[in-house]
Amino acid sequence: MAHLGYQVLLIALALSMYATGAYLWSAKKPSTPVNESAHRAVYAIGFLVTLAAIALLYAFLSRDFQIKYVAHYSNRSLSWFYTVAAFWAGQDGSLLFWTWLLAIFSVIVVRANKERNPELLPVTMAVMLVTTAFFLYLTTIKTNPFLRTPFVPPDGTGLNPLLQNPQMIFHPPSLYIGFVAFTVPFAFAIAALVTRHLDEQWIKSIRRWTLFAWLFLTIGNILGMQWAYVELGWGGYWAWDPVENASFLPWLTGTAFLHSVIVQERKSMLKTWNLSLVVLTFALTIFGTFVTRSGVISSVHAFGVSNLGPAFLIFLGAILLGSFALIIDRRALLRGRDQIGAWSSKESSFLLNNLLFIALTIAVFIGTIWPTITEALTGHKITVGEAFFNRLATPIGLGIFFLTGLCALLAWNTTNRRLLLKNLSWPLFITVIAIAILMALGLRGALPLLALAIALFAITTTLIEFIRGALVRRHIEQSGLIKALLSLAMKNKRRYGGYIVHLGMLMMFLGIIGSSAYSISKDATLQKGDVVEIGRYRLVYQGLRVETKPDRRVDAAQFDLFINGKPAGHFEAEKHLHPNFQPATEVGIRSTLREDLYIILASYDERSEVATVSVLVNPLVLWMWIGGIVMVLGTLLAISPQRWRF
Repeated sequence: MAHLGYQVLLIALALSMYATGAYLWSAKKPSTPVNESAHRAVYAIGFLVTLAAIALLYAFLSRDFQIKYVAHYSNRSLSWFYTVAAFWAGQDGSLLFWTWLLAIFSVIVVRANKERNPELLPVTMAVMLVTTAFFLYLTTIKTNPFLRTPFVPPDGTGLNPLLQNPQMIFHPPSLYIGFVAFTVPFAFAIAALVTRHLDEQWIKSIRRWTLFAWLFLTIGNILGMQWAYVELGWGGYWAWDPVENASFLPWLTGTAFLHSVIVQERKSMLKTWNLSLVVLTFALTIFGTFVTRSGVISSVHAFGVSNLGPAFLIFLGAILLGSFALIIDRRALLRGRDQIGAWSSKESSFLLNNLLFIALTIAVFIGTIWPTITEALTGHKITVGEAFFNRLATPIGLGIFFLTGLCALLAWNTTNRRLLLKNLSWPLFITVIAIAILMALGLRGALPLLALAIALFAITTTLIEFIRGALVRRHIEQSGLIKALLSLAMKNKRRYGGYIVHLGMLMMFLGIIGSSAYSISKDATLQKGDVVEIGRYRLVYQGLRVETKPDRRVDAAQFDLFINGKPAGHFEAEKHLHPNFQPATEVGIRSTLREDLYIILASYDERSEVATVSVLVNPLVLWMWIGGIVMVLGTLLAISPQRWRF
C-alpha cells in the first residue's frame, strides 16, 4: 500500500501540470474537447489523492511500522480514535491531508461551475491546479509520507500525549478545511481579473465558499482555544503563539472581506479593496503553513525545522507579486460607481470596521515575525510577549465591538440624526443600568467596565433589531413572537444569520473580559488535610491517587470541594506519565455559567504525598464556548439556501 500511495501521488502531480496547461489553453482559445479533458484530469487527481490518503490511513490502522511516519506518530496501544488523528499529527501527513482537501474541492468546483461560470472556470481551475501541483510537489519530493525504514520496529513511538485529546481529532482538520477552502475565492478573484469579468458574478460565485471557509476556520480556532485551556495546564486559552496567530490572521482578513463585500454588492464600491482582501487572506493561509513547517519561527505548536521554508516563501512571493500586479493593471476597471455616504451611514461603519480589522492584522503580523526580523538584522532574537499583543489588540478590539453594535442602528447613505438618537436611547439606558448594577455588586476597573459596557451595548442593539423585526413579522403574519422570530430569520437568512454570529462573538467577548480582567489565582504546597480557600471555594487535599494503565501511569491529587461552605463533591487534578514523552498535565475543571474552577497539579512527591498546585477561578469562560456554538449556528443559517424556509 505504501508503494501504491507514493506512485499515485506522482501520477497526480503529472496530471495536475497537464490539467493546468489544458485549462490555460482553453481560457485563451476555447475548446470543448480540451476543456473536457482537463475536467477529467481533475476527477482523476481527486481519485488518486483519495487513494493515497486511504493508503496512509490503512497503514496507520494496520500498524505498518515500516513506514517511518506511522512508526513515529502511533503505536500498538493507541486507540483507533487517536490513530486516525495521527494521520495529520505530523508534517508529512498534514500536507497529504491538505492536498487531498484541495483535490476534493477542485472536483466540487468543476461540477458546480461547468454550466454556471464557463467564462471564469478555466482560469479558476488553473489557479487551483497550480496550488495542487505545489502541494503534490511537497508531498512527493520534499516530505514523502510513505517513506520506509530499513527494518520494521516492534512498536511505534506513539502519539504525543498533548495531542491525545478529543479536540485534536477535529481542531487540525477544521483549520485545514478553512485554509484550503479559501483557495476557491482566491482562484475566482484571479479568474475575474485575468478575464476582465469584474462584475458581481465572481462575488456571487464565492459567497458560500467564503462563508464555508470562514466557518471552519472559526471552528478550528475555537477548538484550538479549548484544547489549550484543557490540555496545556496554564489556565489560559490564547497566548499569542506564532501558530495561534497564523490561524488568526486569515480569520481577521476573511472577516473583513465578509463585511466589505456587502458594500460592493449593495453599492458597487470597494472592488479593489475586496480583491486585495481575498488575495491577502489566501496569502495568509500559505503564510500560516510556512510558520508551522519552516522552523524559522519558534512555536510550541510547530512541526520543527524542515527544508520547506524556501519553497513556501517562493510560492508566497509569486502569489503576492502576481496578484497585486493584476489588480494594479486592472485598476481602471475596478472604479466604483458610487461613493461612501455620510460618516453616519452603514457603509462608512463597514469601512471603518475593515480598517480596524486590517490594523489588528498588521499588528499581529508584525509581532509574529518580529523575532525573526531582529535575529536576521542583529543576530539576537527579540521576542514580543502577550503584553505587546494585548496592548495593541485591546483598543482595536473595543472599536470593532462598538461598531458591531452601532452599525445595526445605521442606514445606508445617511442616517437621520433624530432617529439615530431615538434608536440609541434604549441600548444606552439598558447598558448604563447594567453597568451600575455590576458596580454595585463589586466589579471595578475602568477598562474592564468600559469593555463590558461596549459588549452589553452591542448585544442590546442586536437583540433590539431582532425584536423590532419580529414584532413587524408577527403583525403581518398574525402569529406568536417565537414563530415570528423564526420566520424573520428564515426569510432573510444572510442578514439575521450575521446578527446571530455577532451575538455569538459578543458572548465570546464577555468570556474574554471576565476571564482576563476578573480571574483570581492562588498557589499552594499541600500536605494531606491542608486546605486551599479561593473566592467561594474551599478545597481539602486528600492525598495522591496512583493508577496504572496500559499506556501510561496516572498520578492524581484528590480534593474534597466545598462551595460557600456546602459539600460539592470530589475533585482531581492529574499528571499523566507516558513512555517516550514528558509528563502531561490534565487539569481539574468545574465549569458553570458563572465561572470555572481550575486546578493544576504542578509538582508532587510520591512518598510524602506533598503536592504543589495552582488554583484559578476564571469567570465567564463557559460563555466563550457557548458563543462559539452560536457563531457556528448563525453561519450555518447564513450559508443555507434561501429556498429552505420556515
